[in-house]
Order: sequence, then structure tokens, then C-alpha cells
Amino acid sequence: MLDLNLLFNIANLYVLPFWLLMIILPNWKITQKVIASYLLFVPLALLYIILFFGTLDSDSIAAFSNPTLPVIAQLFSQKSVMLTGWIHFIILDVFVGRYIYLEGQSKGVWTIHSLIFCLFAGPIGLLSHIVTRWLQLNVFQADALESSQT
Repeated sequence: MLDLNLLFNIANLYVLPFWLLMIILPNWKITQKVIASYLLFVPLALLYIILFFGTLDSDSIAAFSNPTLPVIAQLFSQKSVMLTGWIHFIILDVFVGRYIYLEGQSKGVWTIHSLIFCLFAGPIGLLSHIVTRWLQLNVFQADALESSQT
């Protein structure tokens, strides 16, 4: 039997170095090389697959075929299903964080605040990055261009 608490802690600790690299050492060559690779997702994706298929039963299959909020809430009241969902969240948050980081590196967009938001609440970090990117590339660069022409 898998120790779900241990797996939860391992999964959370596993992603932490990637977040720290992107936030604290974004221009370090090792950070750039590590974050550019998809390999960072493999261990958690494998764990997710094991947990996903390990939690499939008639209730979870029924929840997928006709999802309602009460059915999903009941399903996620099981520790193993919640852990599977949590790993799903952290994989996607790191994937979005990776996207923000890589785009920031390639386009020169400031990302530290968006990465911190993404670490704690992925969609907020993504929205922060979208707004920051738009402002930096459309407003601030236009202002800088106008200033240099006068």
C-alpha cells in the first residue's frame, strides 16, 4: 500500500527546486537547461498515471461520464483521488510556470511576480503574465520608442 501522505510530500518537494530556479536564478545556464527540458515532468506524470489508474472504480468512471458538482465533491473526498488531483494541479502549474519562464526569457518579459503567483495559484500567475507581457511589449516599449525619437 502506498503511503499517500509521503507521496504528497515528495511531489510537493520535487517541484520546489524548479520553482526556485525559475524565480531566484532565472538567468543561470543550469536553470535554462533544466527548465528547457520536458524531463522534469516525467516522474510526476508517471506517479499521476499510477494513481489515476489505481483510483479508477465504478464511482470514478460514473463521475467522468456524468460529472456533477456533488458527484465530483464526493469523489474528491477520497484521499487517493485528492492526491491524484493535487498532482494534476502541480504538474500543470509547473508547466504553466515553465511557459511563463521560457517566454519571459525569449521575449525579455519580466516574470518573477507571475511565477510567484503561478506557484501558489496557477491561473492567477498566467493572467499576470499575459497582462505583464502585453503591457511590456505594447505600452512600455511604445513609450520608450517615442522617447528615443524625440
